Amino acid sequence: MAGFLRRAATFAAPIGLALTVSPATPAHAASSEINTADTAWMIVATALVLMMTIPGLALFYSGMVRKKNVLATMAQSLAAVTLISILWVAFGYSLCFVGDGPWLGTLDRWFLVGMTMDSVNPAAKTIPEALFMLYHMTFAIITVALVAGSVADRMRFSAYLLFSIAWFIFVYIPLAHWVWGGGFLAGMGVLDFAGGLVVHLSAGTGGLVAAKVMGRRHGYGIDNLSPFDLSLAVMGTGLLWVGWFGFNGGSAGAANARAVMAIIATHLAACSGALTWGAIEWSTRRKPSVLGMISGAVAGLGTITPASGFVAPWHGIVIGVIAGAVCYWACTWLKHRFKYDDSLDVFGVHGIGGLTGTLLAGVFATSAIGGTAGLLEGHPQQLLIQLYGVAVTFAWSAGVSFVLLKLVALFVPLRVSREHELEGLDISQHGEALQ
Repeated sequence: MAGFLRRAATFAAPIGLALTVSPATPAHAASSEINTADTAWMIVATALVLMMTIPGLALFYSGMVRKKNVLATMAQSLAAVTLISILWVAFGYSLCFVGDGPWLGTLDRWFLVGMTMDSVNPAAKTIPEALFMLYHMTFAIITVALVAGSVADRMRFSAYLLFSIAWFIFVYIPLAHWVWGGGFLAGMGVLDFAGGLVVHLSAGTGGLVAAKVMGRRHGYGIDNLSPFDLSLAVMGTGLLWVGWFGFNGGSAGAANARAVMAIIATHLAACSGALTWGAIEWSTRRKPSVLGMISGAVAGLGTITPASGFVAPWHGIVIGVIAGAVCYWACTWLKHRFKYDDSLDVFGVHGIGGLTGTLLAGVFATSAIGGTAGLLEGHPQQLLIQLYGVAVTFAWSAGVSFVLLKLVALFVPLRVSREHELEGLDISQHGEALQ
């Protein structure tokens, strides 16, 4: 009898342990609102957005630098993926999306403590919280990676790593919370469906400041700084374009009609942006360049981003046309007028595009799609709200980026030496080179 009881206790021990650890699991699962279709779509969207950075942005950027800097440029995108992923899990997600304080979230989910298979975030109740966390991780990654394009060909890799960490903590996290995490800009009603402010304007502004602080490349305006291989940039554009369907469509947070409308508007904006930029070059230079067409496509994609979930598909065409014209002006006249060397036109395309698209969201927002009316539907106040969001984002990103660059410079030089820049960053920073 004693032997039987011992065997029975041994058999029951793991069952008792399981009941002790998670007694509420069945009840919680029964009340869960997690939807399998939404979950499946958001897994795909997450993969698409990660693809935008690596290989998308890596190819897009490296195709536009000189051959001696191709690997170094790719390394910056790869570093952003690895660094920001760890930091996002450690504290980034929690500070952005846990808690609804006006300025910052909490550390209740640091290193994902307390997150379970069935838990959800209030911002997306039909998908697992872990998936919501992972999806927004990819946004943080590409935002940090975008900044590097402004200082391509000349930034020391160690300085880039330190600046990326600091910029993520002090620029991206606050902005993401203010706009998407229940912060004060969200409370004011600022519209930013997928990152016109949080991603594009903040990255473009940070890049502009970095380009001004570091100065122009050696030989700028004199030497041939033309792209090494535009075919890489075209392939990168294609990956970005397709990835943007997850970027904007996934921001609906579900597999629904709003996601479809956002994807259609996104595609049409890219098409009209590419056609507009090409047409301007054709009329002024007699030849539409491949670089111009892919720049116009990315300009259309960046500009439609904040408005994509609030506007009708035909609005995407109009916004794309405006994006192609305005971003072309920023990358030509504005850039030369103020004499800054934004190597890959991050400010001209992403910064100006994000700014323009955020304002246009206040013009074209349709209540039947996004629940908010814009100027054309008789709500002019929305345009003023959008303008306020733009001003806050620009001022915060510019001011904090400047301070961070100066602080990083106290520890390591921001820029490689003249000799290393002329030699190329592939060799000087990584000891490798394309043959």
